[in-house]
Amino acid sequence: MNNKKNLGKVLREFGLVFVIIFIVVLMTIVKPVFLSSGNILNILRQVSINGILAVGMTFIILTGGIDLSVGSLVAVTSVISGSLLMNDGNVFLACVAGVLAAVAFGILNGYLVAYIGFQPFIATLASTTIGRGFAMVYSNGKPYTITNESFLAIGQGNVFGVPTPIIILVIVCIIGLVVLKCTTFGRYVFAIGGNKNAAKLSGVKTRKVEMMVYILSGVCCGIVGLILSARISSGQPTAAEGFELDAIAATAIGGTSMSGGIGGLRGTIFGFIIIGLISNSLNLVNVNSFWQQIVKGFIILLAVLMDMKTKSRE
Repeated sequence: MNNKKNLGKVLREFGLVFVIIFIVVLMTIVKPVFLSSGNILNILRQVSINGILAVGMTFIILTGGIDLSVGSLVAVTSVISGSLLMNDGNVFLACVAGVLAAVAFGILNGYLVAYIGFQPFIATLASTTIGRGFAMVYSNGKPYTITNESFLAIGQGNVFGVPTPIIILVIVCIIGLVVLKCTTFGRYVFAIGGNKNAAKLSGVKTRKVEMMVYILSGVCCGIVGLILSARISSGQPTAAEGFELDAIAATAIGGTSMSGGIGGLRGTIFGFIIIGLISNSLNLVNVNSFWQQIVKGFIILLAVLMDMKTKSRE
């Protein structure tokens, strides 16, 4: 019995690490180029966008919420920044305006959920439609071509050989880990997800905390909007469609309970790395992108099923 308990504990603690090792070893055998430095940097560059979105998503899901609007908020940032960069506009203004637009939608989401009482699913679903519609109306359905070299460096540049998006991802993850583990706000996030009523009775300003997690997600969306626009040299109203799926998948795979209160960013980091490894592996073996979406869907189902099984044993 003790051996089974010890094995279960090891799997819970290091199961995702074992999955990563398994994928790396398998793909190195199947496609030796998988472990090349160029491909590793490519994987990290690809996961940077999903990773940043997943950081914001983790905070929201830990409170028992969800954010379906992240893809549309990325698009809003993209078109606003792109429009302001036309004719070699001011980079600082374009970046600030783009991020603030995403934050404004984050405030809307937080207000609807925390103060009006909307279910997070409904509130953010509405924001998804509004945000995507706004991006299309604002840009008249057309992309903005970006040629400003200073801005393009956000998505295409390197610092000592390390792509800029990877550096931004690392910074966002470190800040997220510190906030979640070392601050009162982080403890309140877990408390609300564990038992919102008990947290409220304990003096936690639950509405304020819920509002802040959606604002935090908005900031992450804004950052991603800048990176994506810089990477593709364009402000696209149709950008980031389906990105919310990957962010939710990374969070779920990482062990954060969809009902809140359990999980954390360490697991999320492993989660988006696993998704990046799987996507890259499927690309290397020439699996159709449509099938990749099906695989990701099953991954989410498996992650949620594991969460349900874990709870049933507690």
